[in-house]
Amino acid sequence: MAPSQIELAVDLLSTNEVVCIPTETVYGLAASLYSEKAIDKIYALKGRPRTNPLIVHIGRKEDLAPLCIEVPAPLQRLIDRFWPGPLTILVEKSDRVPYTVTAGSSRVGVRMPNHPLTLELLRALPFPLVAPSANPYNAISPTTAKHVQDFFGSQIPLLLDGGPCQQGLESTVVGIENGKVTIYRQGMITTEQIRELVGDVIEASAELKLVNTDNSTNVPDTEKAQASPGMTLKHYAPKTPTLLCEHLEKFYAEAEGKAFLLFQKKHPALPLAHQYVLSESGDLAEAAARLYQCLHEMDSKSYRQIICEKFPDIGIGRAINDRLLRAGGGIIS
Repeated sequence: MAPSQIELAVDLLSTNEVVCIPTETVYGLAASLYSEKAIDKIYALKGRPRTNPLIVHIGRKEDLAPLCIEVPAPLQRLIDRFWPGPLTILVEKSDRVPYTVTAGSSRVGVRMPNHPLTLELLRALPFPLVAPSANPYNAISPTTAKHVQDFFGSQIPLLLDGGPCQQGLESTVVGIENGKVTIYRQGMITTEQIRELVGDVIEASAELKLVNTDNSTNVPDTEKAQASPGMTLKHYAPKTPTLLCEHLEKFYAEAEGKAFLLFQKKHPALPLAHQYVLSESGDLAEAAARLYQCLHEMDSKSYRQIICEKFPDIGIGRAINDRLLRAGGGIIS
């Protein structure tokens, strides 16, 4: 009998190899937490700077204890509510977590993904996995196996195809700063949901500086170690120049060669064939699930520029705006 895909993945991950895994958020490049050789392969495949930490993935809640010194009570409440799911917690690491994973930080990001195939794999392994998104550094995140294949071809020895990612945005990342829960990266677990459980929060993710000009360029600071993945100024970016826009009417007279990413409805004053609507029903969760798929599609065409409508800055809309703002290198028009 031929070995199953899970058995093949276990064999590869146990011998210093990298395997692509599906999650409910995006596809990831996975390696054993304890394989420096495999972790080196991930950084090389992605072209990812060592200042950007990796998130550890576990298959059971009890797998967290050996990886950290303690779990503060507010973070434990979030774990109890949202695991398995798209929530990463930053906690003080134990000696079992190498600094190569944390970009030299004393804290490690850990999450328990909510995808049946990957949970089965994690529970079959004697070690946790690290798994950043399965794309070149700063490129659009992959939400289908095809996206991964388009990026890496045969460079990855095994790709577990778990179908399209159901949620489509990277996990929310939270930790504790000055005694308060701090959100480092917005995601599908919203600020409002977190406040309901822990009270006031700090939004470090909101500290991204905006540049209100179409002509400015911004270069992310990749020399400074990041507290969390997804905090660099340019990230999640199509190859096509991309711009987050609050006032689409300024493009009514200069729409030629441009594509328009919209929330709920098309604009009659813009070329209808080049408008991409994420949720006709106005459902922010649906828009988030379709966001990267749509950006991949737009980026595959010969547009000169992608113009993205700003989403309602509440709930999941805040996370979508964060991704679109970073896709354009921090520029908003």
